Amino acid sequence: MEKEKLKDIIQSMISDVEILTDKQFLEVTVRTDQVLKMAELLKNSSETSFDYLFCESAVDFNDHFMMVYHLDSTKFRHQIVLKTKIADRENPVVDSVCAVWIGAEYHEREIFDLFGIRFNNHPDLRKIFLDNDWVGFPLRKDYTDPINIVER
Repeated sequence: MEKEKLKDIIQSMISDVEILTDKQFLEVTVRTDQVLKMAELLKNSSETSFDYLFCESAVDFNDHFMMVYHLDSTKFRHQIVLKTKIADRENPVVDSVCAVWIGAEYHEREIFDLFGIRFNNHPDLRKIFLDNDWVGFPLRKDYTDPINIVER
């Protein structure tokens, strides 16, 4: 499906979105409180059918985090990027999309472990790589580890 047609369909789902068409993938940015609703709409709509989450990641921009979800429709073979900005660095929280795409479970555990972002309603939010007594979040830009000489 063409990016412009996808853009129109997505804007009809939730009007308060920012959509960029000049990238490799159509980029849809929603408010943090809308990410779960948008995920459900994108997956369940017969026009979009985004049934496959092929990547979920986080990016640290020093003053905020950005959650990034790469979605694919195995039916229509179109792809998009869904994004949401998390402004609170002290207590970063966003709704889990595990109920929409079960594959998000391990992505979100990794993001929790390495960035410290918490996911509301995650079925098993615990560390996946680091020991339970590990202090800090190694993928944050403000992370330092004087023992292993990690400075940013």
